[in-house]
Amino acid sequence: MKKIALLLLLAASFSMPAFAADGAEPIKLISYNLRTSHGKDGDNVWMKRRHATPEMIRREAPDVFGVQEGLIDQLHYIDTECPQYARVGVGRDDGAEKGEFMAVYYLRDRFELLDSGTFWLSETPDKVSRGWDGACNRTVTWVELKDRKSGKEFFYFNTHLDHKGKAAREEGVKLLIEKIHEIAGKKAPAIVGGDFNTPVDSPIFKPLTKYMVSARAKAATTDHKGTFNGFGSAPDTIVIDHLYYRGKLKCQLFATLDGNYGAPYISDHYPIAMVFTL
Repeated sequence: MKKIALLLLLAASFSMPAFAADGAEPIKLISYNLRTSHGKDGDNVWMKRRHATPEMIRREAPDVFGVQEGLIDQLHYIDTECPQYARVGVGRDDGAEKGEFMAVYYLRDRFELLDSGTFWLSETPDKVSRGWDGACNRTVTWVELKDRKSGKEFFYFNTHLDHKGKAAREEGVKLLIEKIHEIAGKKAPAIVGGDFNTPVDSPIFKPLTKYMVSARAKAATTDHKGTFNGFGSAPDTIVIDHLYYRGKLKCQLFATLDGNYGAPYISDHYPIAMVFTL
């Protein structure tokens, strides 16, 4: 009974707003590959599971969340179902609305958007382009947010590395670090997350882990569950979605959100979440 009570307490602490010992109000951030609406996914096509996304958002109540693979029709649906969030980002294929977005959503009432942008993971990051041996255009959308209550600021970078090109992943991580330093400086609190198409122990992460730490590894309460489910066709041990952070930021919780939100699978990936204070 004591074990059950402890588990319930931990679950409640993750799903409900709380205050840290120093009085700082925690921020909950979710990274989520929602799987494109153009996928040939049988019973798991977007129109049959799309209701699970706003249900997850309502239940988990993130302050900020980033999506990968979102097409404009999917984003319009989220905009309609979750109007309390503002959206930032552009389509990767034209810098406007064509192709997948690495969209970032944030609570309008809690945060002020100080700055934002998108760059391409390529040799020409400031224009629509495909990098190295990548199969697709790959982008990073970032925001600089200010908490209206505390006045504290942080950066969030949302990305999706290539699923085929090894050089595209390796060089993409290097460019990501360069851009974080260029945009956020070397000390400001910053978070980077997304679908890296890369397991935890890959050497690809070495340039990243020189400057940032894994929320999964460092959070006081965490898990090491698989994040890719393939709509039930993949082993439950594949971990390719990650969140990293740096700066004066304390990460209390990390979780893989593999619950039931009203569909057999919310996506072919599970959302991942972290709770932190600045």
